[in-house]
Formats: sequence, structure tokens, C-alpha cells
Amino acid sequence: MKQNLNASAFTGLSAFNQQELFSVLECCVDIYGYFIACGNKVCNKEEQIRNIFFEKLNDDDYRSKHPCLQNFHFEKEPQENSGFLDIKVKTLNPYESTKAYYIIECKRLGSKNLLGENGLNAEYIKNGICRYVTGYYSTYFSCNVMFGFVVESVSVQTDIIDNINSMINNNYINAQHVEVNANAIQKLTHKDFVNGYSYSYISKHSHISGKEIVLYHIMFDFSQNIR
Repeated sequence: MKQNLNASAFTGLSAFNQQELFSVLECCVDIYGYFIACGNKVCNKEEQIRNIFFEKLNDDDYRSKHPCLQNFHFEKEPQENSGFLDIKVKTLNPYESTKAYYIIECKRLGSKNLLGENGLNAEYIKNGICRYVTGYYSTYFSCNVMFGFVVESVSVQTDIIDNINSMINNNYINAQHVEVNANAIQKLTHKDFVNGYSYSYISKHSHISGKEIVLYHIMFDFSQNIR
């Protein structure tokens, strides 16, 4: 796997854990590529798109061909605090805490109301990124993951990334009717951590505890595969 990264970008994440997480994300990119290559279709619903990844990550045949997955247990929609996680990536290392897991939060992205407070880009921030920053979701390794599912034809860089970055430090009222802010120290910036995949990014944020956390973002374009 290519590693063109400055180690300082991965606060709180050891080299071993970093490589393990990247291997899982590389599998997710592989799952996406296979789905698209086969010309499969999916409903325009976040949970159904998420299940493309979840079901494959738990498929015995797929796991046997990708030994890195044997180090993890994957759950969908387990409860944490008063919310439900999209995908919980639990490390099976017996020497780590039972809270030693990553979270993958999934959000749809489209072409409507790109800069509006109620648009999908804003949802990605206020009910996605901010869930990590505010402590609504845990950050055991000081890092977690965001998947963006592009369901309408847009420019990922201009209409998604640039617009998210232009709004990222706005104040929002989230789904729990609480004012939140992403507290971005570094906005979404392209980084190659999944074997040259074009739409991979990292951002850094100031957590409510005062520590710095890192989020890994991967955008998946399903716009031509929505039924």
C-alpha cells in the first residue's frame, strides 16, 4: 500500500493501528469498485448503500480472501450514547479496551441545496463530522471515518469537498436540537491512504475534550447506480 503521509497527520494513532485501519478502508474501496464494475443498482437510501459494505465485510468468503479483516468484528447500528452507529469496527486485539473500536459514519451527498443549512453537505457536517467532535460518538484512537455516498451527478471536488470546506466551521443545530460546530483545525484535504483512490481526504478537529482528532473521509460515487 502506498504511504505518502506525514506521520504527524495521524494524532493518537500508532503505525500498527494506522496500517490496520487503512487495510479495512482499502477493502471498502475494493467492495465499491466491484459493485460499480458489475453495474449493480441500489435504492437511494443511506442504510441500503451502507449495507453493500457491511454485508461484504462480514461475508465469510470475502473475509477468507482478505486476511486483514480477521482482526476485526463489524456491527451495524449498535447503540452508543443516545445514537446508533452506522458501522462499528471492533478490534479483536485482546490486549485493548472493549472500547477500542473505530466508527464509520455514512451520509448521502447530492446536487440540491449545496450550500444550504438543510442540504446534504450541511448534514454531512452537523450530523456527521460534529458527532465525533462533540463526543456524541467515541474516538478511542483519536480518529474515525466518514463515508460520503454521492447519489446525484455532481463534481466531488467542487460541489462536495469545496462546499463542505466553505461551511465546515459554521454553527449548526443538529438532529438533537443542539448547537454544534466542527471545530476544524484542518479542512478536508486530499490524502492517499487507500492505494491511489482519488476521493480520499483527511481533516483535523478540536474535540470537546481539547484533544485533536483526525477524520478519514472517503467519497463513493453511486450517482449512476441508483435505481
